[in-house]
Amino acid sequence: MSYADEVFIKTCKDILENGTSTEGQKVRPHWEDGTPAYTIKQFGVVNRYDLSREFPIMTLRRTALKSATDEMLWIWQRKSNNIGDLHSHIWDEWADESGSIGKAYGYQMRVKHEYPEGKMDMVDRVIYDLRNNPFSRRIMTNLYVFQDLHEMNLYPCAYSMTFNVTQKEGEDRLTLNAILNQRSQDMLAANNWNIVQYAVLVHMLAQVCDMNVGELVHVIADCHIYDRHIPLIKEMIEREPLPAPAFHLNPDVKDFYKFTAEDVWLDDYRHHEQIKNIPIAI
Repeated sequence: MSYADEVFIKTCKDILENGTSTEGQKVRPHWEDGTPAYTIKQFGVVNRYDLSREFPIMTLRRTALKSATDEMLWIWQRKSNNIGDLHSHIWDEWADESGSIGKAYGYQMRVKHEYPEGKMDMVDRVIYDLRNNPFSRRIMTNLYVFQDLHEMNLYPCAYSMTFNVTQKEGEDRLTLNAILNQRSQDMLAANNWNIVQYAVLVHMLAQVCDMNVGELVHVIADCHIYDRHIPLIKEMIEREPLPAPAFHLNPDVKDFYKFTAEDVWLDDYRHHEQIKNIPIAI
């Protein structure tokens, strides 16, 4: 059984059985027809994935590894806030006529900040510290920039990564761990997508910094299932989980800025039928 499936099933069952509903409350999201998009939710969900043991991609339905990786690189590597630089349409609803999503995600990643070592953006600072100050407790990124929120077409959902390096007994190489913080998580549309993205990111950063991968800890403040997703979720979690595939990252790439989505692939990825036409709350 894929561990990602196990965690997904457990989390969804907990939401369905013990969560609280927002029905009848004032909510921002709505469906395409204008109907309010209510949820059943749990507060403060924390899930842990040991990347050294298994890649956390679900088999209950297919997660598109290369597309998920491309969106992560759009933010972290290309540092773009324009959908013209993205090879999928997942951000189309939030883009303006020029293709911009405002001062969100990639825009914040490319802002340079002053440090004693000189000016660096957040990504370059993470890589610099992992290579030069690996035991620092200050290696992190934060996209939730309050002075720019009014110019973001969507407030960041996955807004912060905190990196932490450990030295395991008996190992020469250091181990890279990370915490992904999300203020909000749509379990059906986005949960495994985000986990896969940031698992790939940890693998990439570990490789370019000559480290082993460790844990990815996923912290979700508002973990929810939308009302129109409930029957889809119930059907999904009754499916039989399959074994996790083997993950591969091109070992020849040593520069984070040289990675492409083609540098990641899976062996023996067996999965159940995809759920198509998932309604997305906007």
